[in-house]
Amino acid sequence: MPKGLFVTLEGGEGAGKSTLARALQAELIRRGREVVLTREPGGTLGAEEIRALLVKGDTERWSAMTEALLFYAARVDHVEKVIQPAIARGAIVISDRFADSTMAYQGAAGGIELDRLKALHRLALNDFQPALTLLVDIPPETGLNRTRDRLGLEVRFESKALAFHERLRACFHRLAAEEPDRFVTLNGQNDPGDVADAALQALLERLKDD
Repeated sequence: MPKGLFVTLEGGEGAGKSTLARALQAELIRRGREVVLTREPGGTLGAEEIRALLVKGDTERWSAMTEALLFYAARVDHVEKVIQPAIARGAIVISDRFADSTMAYQGAAGGIELDRLKALHRLALNDFQPALTLLVDIPPETGLNRTRDRLGLEVRFESKALAFHERLRACFHRLAAEEPDRFVTLNGQNDPGDVADAALQALLERLKDD
């Protein structure tokens, strides 16, 4: 049985994570691997229902702590029903966002101390973490400009002030510096094909090492 692997994509709004996820999925399938492409919040029926509460409505609809608790309710369901079973059968799971987004959005940008969020993570999921996190880095102004043409109502976080998004980026950089063995930072302003090639190389290296 091939080794399963849990990979997460992180970054600010408009970084190109969804495009990268699809490119990785296509190449890994071409190489004969089972790939589970998923997202947070979401990934299960219950988690998608929680997603609707989080990504729609007024920007001040929830406090940062309420958001964090909702995210973890969705995350536990996601891990138990989708991520862990897929890894166990040898699949590569690629998730658009995971716990690092909570650290950045509700922590650094939302004002919750990161130690409190780390304690919440341990309570909910023990030490469960991705084997590899690909951080797609892009200036907030560039990313927000990319999201202006998005259709639909899922723009609650995109609608927050630029300063919020600048704090997000700074936190992602901090997290990557704290865990260099897990994070690989990619320049989201590069050509999408070049970003995908760099991400694939990092993923294949991690498969070889594990």
